[in-house]
Order: sequence, then C-alpha cells, then structure tokens
Amino acid sequence: MIDAGATDAALRARKTWRTLEPLHGMIYFVPEAGEEYARLGIDGRAGYFASRAAPMGAVSADVVVSTFFNFNAELVREAIPGAWQIAAPEALVAARFRAADAAFRRLLGEAVVESEEVRRAASLARTAAEEAGRRPEGRPLAAAHADVSWPTAPHLQLWHAQSILREFRGDGHVALLVVHGLSGIESLITHAATGDVPGHVLRTSRGWSQDQWETAVDALRGRGWLQRGEGLRLTDWGGAQRRAIEVGTDALAAAPYAALGDDGCAELRALARPWSTVFAGQLPR
Repeated sequence: MIDAGATDAALRARKTWRTLEPLHGMIYFVPEAGEEYARLGIDGRAGYFASRAAPMGAVSADVVVSTFFNFNAELVREAIPGAWQIAAPEALVAARFRAADAAFRRLLGEAVVESEEVRRAASLARTAAEEAGRRPEGRPLAAAHADVSWPTAPHLQLWHAQSILREFRGDGHVALLVVHGLSGIESLITHAATGDVPGHVLRTSRGWSQDQWETAVDALRGRGWLQRGEGLRLTDWGGAQRRAIEVGTDALAAAPYAALGDDGCAELRALARPWSTVFAGQLPR
C-alpha cells in the first residue's frame, strides 16, 4: 500500500510519462531508424533489438531476453549476438541519435527544433533523467542509457532524457511483473485482457506462436488470473493484481519526476504535448 503523498507522486509520474512517451516511442517506427541501421548492415527486427540494447554493450541474447522481458527468446536470438558481429554497439547508439535527429527535423520542422521551447523542455526533462541516473539499482536498461554521453543539441537531449525515463519506468514494471509471478508472455496476455491493446498485436509483435499463446492462456486460467470461456477476461482477482502492477509501476517511477515537482512537470507536459501529438501519429494504432 502507498500513502496519499506517494499516490500523488505516482499520478504525476504517470501523467508526465504518458504525455512524453511518443517523443521516445517514435524511434521504433519512423523510417529514419530503419534506414540508419540498414546503413550499418542491420535490417528488420534486428535493428530494434540491437539499437535498444546497444547502450548495455555487446551483451548476450539472454541479457536482452531478461531486460526486454516479453519477447520470445528465439526472436531475440535471431538478432543477438549476431548484430554485434556486424556493427559495434557504439555505432548503433550513434545511428539511433542520427535517426532521432532526422525524425525530429522532418516531423516538427527546423523552427520548432531550434526553438527556446525545446531548449526549456530539454532542460526540464534532463533534470528528471539525471535523477533517474542516480538511482541505477535494479534498473539495468535505464542505467545503461543514463551512461550514454549526453548530446549537445537540445532536441536530442530531450529525446535522450525521455529514453532514460522510459527505461527507468520499464525496469520497475518488469520487477513488478516478476514479483507477481508473470512470465513475459503471461504479462502480455494479462495486458491484452485489460482491453488496452488487442492480443494478436501483442502476440505477433513479440514473436509468440498461437500455440504458445494458448498454452499460456490456459496456465493463467488455471492460476485464477483469467475467466473461463471464450475471449480474454480478467477475473476479479486478476484485475486487482493487474491494477496493483500498474499502480506500483507508477510509484516506482515517481522519484525522477519529484526532482521537478508539480510545477516543473506541468510545464514540461505543456511544452511537449504538441510535439507528442505529432509523434503519436507515427505509432501503430
């Protein structure tokens, strides 16, 4: 249970993350990213795994399976460690920054990219991200991203800050999924059962077969997470567990945003909201 103050902090964290998330998430869908990785000789899904894992160095497939959590391990092994034989992690980090730069300039335009508003948003987001970087315990992906040298351009500082904050939140989310006894595929199924994202989208994007999905669904029904019958519906107990995971994730993500306080977070959201709306158009629906 968290007290009222922590609940307020958790809500602040969720609101700020949700507003800024498209600024980071677009990197997985804009064409500039795939083009940059292809120039290094890495195509398709391998570009996603290698570019996101690159701040950790030339890690094994099992490290990526562990930190990314909900992807089929065989899908990861198709990309890692082979990607490191094609391009060094440092080259992939640089390629991702180039892709972010090009996407910002194409989608927002030079005037916005060079604006004082972006400079101010970058300063605010960096303050929160640097606080996240001071809390590396149990946050492997966030710690790795926080260890990457900061770019000089404000719009890239903004993008990098949100990358750190996103991974900080994600690391905490994975910890809670493990505490609640969910495997990677089971976490996807319980997410699908909330109705937020269609199950087939989560299954196919993470590389799970229909048979693997149905086996995991049966296991969750047997453990009381899902109702019997057709479709994916959480039981009352399962729904409460899923809500506890989400509330706990917000609470574990709160500390970096506390460095800004309510006014700083509100200002950051107001500044970033128009840009996030543009970037959200790049995300799958």
